[in-house]
Amino acid sequence: MKRFFLLTLLASGCCLHAQTIGNSPYAAFGIGDVKYDNTVENSAMGGISTAYIWDFNGGFNFKNPAANQNVELTTLKIEGTNENNFFKSNYNNLSATKHSTYLSNISLSFPISKKVKFGLGYQPYSTKDYSLYTNNTLSAGNVKGTNFTGNGTINMVQTAASYSVSPEFSLGLRANYYFGNIYNIEELAYNNAELINGYETKNKVKSFNFTLGTTYQKKYKDDRKLTLGATASFGTTGTMETNYTNSTYYYVDQTTKSYISIIEQKNSSDKNLIPTEASVGVGYGHDTKWFLSTQLDYRKGENIQFLGKSFSFNNSYRISAGGWYLPNYNNFRNYFSRVVYRYGFYYEKGNLNLNGLGEVNGVGGKDINKFALTAGVTLPFQKSNVSRMSGIDLGIEFGKRGTLQNNLINQNFINLSIGLNFADKWFVKRQFD
Repeated sequence: MKRFFLLTLLASGCCLHAQTIGNSPYAAFGIGDVKYDNTVENSAMGGISTAYIWDFNGGFNFKNPAANQNVELTTLKIEGTNENNFFKSNYNNLSATKHSTYLSNISLSFPISKKVKFGLGYQPYSTKDYSLYTNNTLSAGNVKGTNFTGNGTINMVQTAASYSVSPEFSLGLRANYYFGNIYNIEELAYNNAELINGYETKNKVKSFNFTLGTTYQKKYKDDRKLTLGATASFGTTGTMETNYTNSTYYYVDQTTKSYISIIEQKNSSDKNLIPTEASVGVGYGHDTKWFLSTQLDYRKGENIQFLGKSFSFNNSYRISAGGWYLPNYNNFRNYFSRVVYRYGFYYEKGNLNLNGLGEVNGVGGKDINKFALTAGVTLPFQKSNVSRMSGIDLGIEFGKRGTLQNNLINQNFINLSIGLNFADKWFVKRQFD
């Protein structure tokens, strides 16, 4: 088992030059790279969201559905992300780059009443796209080639509502539906054999859970304010249906299989795919001027079937800090005084640990951790004003994941994101005909 997972990571290193490993070689394990990190504005502030209540009347916080008491406008957001990854490994001194662009968020939110706010949206939860190859020379000149491939996406549709119990205290509830397919294939081929032995795993995901959120915000006479927030997920239902197929075949062309012979087929079901999460945060700021927050996120480890073998993820946590600064939104003589400037950072103790699988000269396994610095701006449209704040959100993230130790892979990344934010009064009943 240990050699199996070590081979998978080393296979990533063998094929870095091919630029076919997807967004990260570590996405080969489990359900892939989890993409969900709320909106451009939150990710530009290190991902803070639990104790983040936007001072103005547009936008919606899905990460903490309770933090929406200021929403008074209907807001439509459409956002995209461009990822740029730079990989390096000491294994044969290999390096490569990988780029990808995808729709990262689309959401619509609006007030139902003064106390009740509602939002719905779509985001990709996780993605997987990799192709890894390695070969070994056996006795008598026979060569065994092993090809690992994986692809697929798990999407998430969410609806959320918040209720203001009092001017200071709010509650919120978000419902999350996850769906999609994830594929992993291991193929073995020998140079003295015509047939390929393929072992395919198909994971079909249909899962559902809830996120409960709460916020408390104390405002002071000098327009200062203290914000506390907390969230927790619960009620996970649904399953991940896993189908395994062990077969032999050969390719007529690059994609078409022929003479397929099924050796073994198995089916299983797992309810632990979507991990339980919890978060606490605290923030402090000056109304419509600046805000600073920090938070701690916790994610419980889960088990998943990977190429027919059970693979466990550890519990993980993430520490984030960030905020925003707005010089003077009412200064129409100086455009840049109306720009919102965002900043932040985070450190994430990853849930992937090789547990000695990458052991070299007695050195134990390594946690695959992540660190990043973030920044961004909100550029208001020319006719945007404080009562209808619409504009363009821009974000950038510089970070690092993994390590060069134990022949593993270091991943540096620069992620760019852009979003269009349209806020206005919709669904208003006419007073006069």
